[in-house]
Amino acid sequence: MSRARVKMVFRGGFVASLIVLAGCSQPAAAASPKVFEVGVITVKTSSVPVFSNLPGRTNAYLVSQVRARVDGIVLSREFTEGANVKAGQRLYKIDPAPYIAALNSAKATLARAQASLVAENAQVQRYKVLVEGNAISRQNYDNALAAQGQAVADVAAGKAMVERAEINLSYTDVVSPISGRIGLSEVTPGAYVQATGATLMTTVQQLDPMYVDLTQSSADGLKLRTDIQEGRLQTQGNDAAKVTLTLENGRQYKQVGKLQFSDVSFNQGTGSVTVRAVFPNPNGTLLPGMFVRARFEEGTNNGAMLIPQVGVTHDQSGRPIALIVGSDDKVSQAVLTTSGTRGTDWIVTSGLKPGDRVIVQGTDKTRPGAKVKTVPAQLNSTTADGTTPGADTRTSPSA
Repeated sequence: MSRARVKMVFRGGFVASLIVLAGCSQPAAAASPKVFEVGVITVKTSSVPVFSNLPGRTNAYLVSQVRARVDGIVLSREFTEGANVKAGQRLYKIDPAPYIAALNSAKATLARAQASLVAENAQVQRYKVLVEGNAISRQNYDNALAAQGQAVADVAAGKAMVERAEINLSYTDVVSPISGRIGLSEVTPGAYVQATGATLMTTVQQLDPMYVDLTQSSADGLKLRTDIQEGRLQTQGNDAAKVTLTLENGRQYKQVGKLQFSDVSFNQGTGSVTVRAVFPNPNGTLLPGMFVRARFEEGTNNGAMLIPQVGVTHDQSGRPIALIVGSDDKVSQAVLTTSGTRGTDWIVTSGLKPGDRVIVQGTDKTRPGAKVKTVPAQLNSTTADGTTPGADTRTSPSA
């Protein structure tokens, strides 16, 4: 190969190398950010019943302490401890002998007064005729009338003494004032009881129906009243509110109760008010002093925004937050205010508005400021926690 041809080949290769190097020195085009697909739900308002879960304790519907009303020796006890008794059933017998004697004495006094009254009535009749004929002085007739009045008063006093003696004699039969379950006997046959000391003999409690006194925090009570006053919550009235119970063993009590009233006074020691409910207790399942949890409907929230719990997280301060997608398909973060749950949904009261798109699937794939592609979320509508679907549940701390 000639020297000229070699020179041309060398020059061509050098130029090609320069072209390749020049191409390599140009900056590479920036890669486009990946757009992830997320599942969203569109916020809308709906009406849901508002429920409260409150702790409480059971109390007897009626409690009667049976105490001695006369002095005496207890002759017998006529009941079985822990049994059910009827109103008017005799429980104890106190020695009646002193009271029988007192009654007989009162009857004798009454008979004497009645006999005296007969004599005085006859005397007045005789003196009336004599005074009209001026056979006796007017003073003698007036004395006869006074004696008659005294005899009438003695008869009335005698009747009162007899009645009192009969009442005291009846008190020797100690009877149950109410129907219910009787407790331990505080006295035994042979014991001396006193009316002046009001000796406690036993206690009877009516357990059907049964009261349940619930504890509601003052903050929850204030929020409830505020929601009603401002129209966010429609209440049906306490008298119609149905209440269900969960017992200490976790089982649901079969009977349904009714709310009676909410205490108007505030307990400064516990920071709470008392809500009372009454429950049927035909089988005696509920006993006084049992700890229970009650659930009752407060009313209806007509402006509830329901957000699935999977779409709500918490920031470092513990505030509930959610990711929403704007009209430009970019993600932003919203701080929420919630008021209880409805099944697997949070009840949101602020931080969102109807029409907002909230990310509930794929939240781990994106962050605020990123652009996303939205698709309708596929959620399981089954309530996971066993609560009634469509129910706003509020809870209060245990007492």
